[in-house]
Amino acid sequence: MSWKPGDRREPTDAMIRVDQAGEYGATRIYGGQLAVMGDRTPMARMINGMANQEERHRAFFDGMIARRGVRPTLLQPFWNVAGFALGAATAAMGPEAAMACTAAVETEIDRHYQRQLEELGTSDPELSAAVAQFRDEELEHKDTALAHGAENTPGYPLLSGLIRLGCRAAIALSKRI
Repeated sequence: MSWKPGDRREPTDAMIRVDQAGEYGATRIYGGQLAVMGDRTPMARMINGMANQEERHRAFFDGMIARRGVRPTLLQPFWNVAGFALGAATAAMGPEAAMACTAAVETEIDRHYQRQLEELGTSDPELSAAVAQFRDEELEHKDTALAHGAENTPGYPLLSGLIRLGCRAAIALSKRI
């Protein structure tokens, strides 16, 4: 795909950069949650399963960054700390708040990946196939979170809205920086 400044379409390098950053952030969120919750409860085991999928997604984008020579985001150290802190804070609020975090994040990731699929069309089959598969898995995470009480979290609309706003900001920044 040919892209130049001023084009409305997002270049694939920016897509790969932001997707890798997002998957990395997701692994850090789950890492923070598991650090607080431990790994012996059924909820922690479920979170660990989602974390393993996110790790696989991140590994795919790590490989794509290396193969295609894409510059990773310079914000990675910040996402490391911010993701872990968000995960730890929501887990400290309780299992339902941890699920509220997952539901909020995955809502934004669904929207983000859907926009990418629409932009990509058939121009990059490798990236499109991965984004489509990962989007399906992220939707499973969202459904799991909702089924396990995400919306029962006190202040759910506010918490969800703040996390979603943070996700949108992280996406916008990671595309460029």
